[in-house]
Amino acid sequence: MFFPIKLRVPQVYLLLFFLLIVHFDALTLTQKPEKSSALVPAIIVFGDSIVDPGNNNVINTLVKCDFPPYGIDFVDQMPTGRFCDGRIPSDLIASKLGVKELLPAYLDPNLESQDLLTGVSFASGGAGYDPITSETAHVISMDDQLELYKEYQEKLRAIGGDARAENIISKGLHVICVGSDDIANTYFPTLFRKLQYDIPSYADLVVTYASRFFQELIKLGARKIGIVGIPPIGCVPSQRTLAGGLFRECAPFHNQLAELVNSKLNQEIQRLGSIYQGTLLVYINIYDTLLDIIQNPNKYDFEVATNGCCGTGLLEVSILCNSVTSFVCANVSDHVFWDSYHPTERAYQILVDVVIDDVLPLIIS
Repeated sequence: MFFPIKLRVPQVYLLLFFLLIVHFDALTLTQKPEKSSALVPAIIVFGDSIVDPGNNNVINTLVKCDFPPYGIDFVDQMPTGRFCDGRIPSDLIASKLGVKELLPAYLDPNLESQDLLTGVSFASGGAGYDPITSETAHVISMDDQLELYKEYQEKLRAIGGDARAENIISKGLHVICVGSDDIANTYFPTLFRKLQYDIPSYADLVVTYASRFFQELIKLGARKIGIVGIPPIGCVPSQRTLAGGLFRECAPFHNQLAELVNSKLNQEIQRLGSIYQGTLLVYINIYDTLLDIIQNPNKYDFEVATNGCCGTGLLEVSILCNSVTSFVCANVSDHVFWDSYHPTERAYQILVDVVIDDVLPLIIS
């Protein structure tokens, strides 16, 4: 037999409170455990279009991609200014290190204060170590990216206080990915440097500018720095078309310069590491892995490695890759390259997996 129980008002509140506590405990028992904590407090990125998530959207330059079909595989198929069909390496690194799923552009007008605490990208598509490269493309130079970084540091201190800001700066992973445009957009197609420098001496010049950047970054407090080498730029579709001859082979002199810069860059990184004790400087080799993907696409389940997915795949990049004049290939995931210059998200995922395996033991030590 059921006997109704009459409760006074205070007793009703107590019963409801008890039921809420029981419900909350049941939920906590059934919830999945949270992801492990981030391996670094922040990811802070400098460089060019490989790691630009949209900074060029808000500057006066033709080097843009904030329009379809860019972003066709991004969240909600949204073009964000990333030079890719989907996510770019800076996003993938941030995700794999447990920091956040997407690394935003510092100049994004929708950026919130809390976003700064876990890092941003200052990269600008078209930038180079060589100042002439950024100047001719009307993009954010490496020096200007450092100025933005100084501004960022002040914002960090205002948001989180001095101690937290210093922790983010000193323990955050700083990634530098730049140099391809010095080769593809400055040295070979123009006379700005070629009249004064042969290939070896231009490599020296690029590394000199790079070293200055690294040392300025160290002076600003960075203690974990990953420096990405130049890829086999002579094998990207546009350079095959422009400098690869009738059969569109990899442009040999482009790759020669890339390899030379990488070798000298690695030596300079080791030299600086011996000078700046307590600072981790890591050279990240992507040349070999990307070259292997290009030369052996079937090994990685790709079918097309010499053309981009956008348009003819021969020259379309940035404003030439658009929804008005360009079609998109039937299966993006079959292609190593999205446009004539930038890999697809799937190719980036393979590269980043290799990078993380190589670098992770160092950055968490």
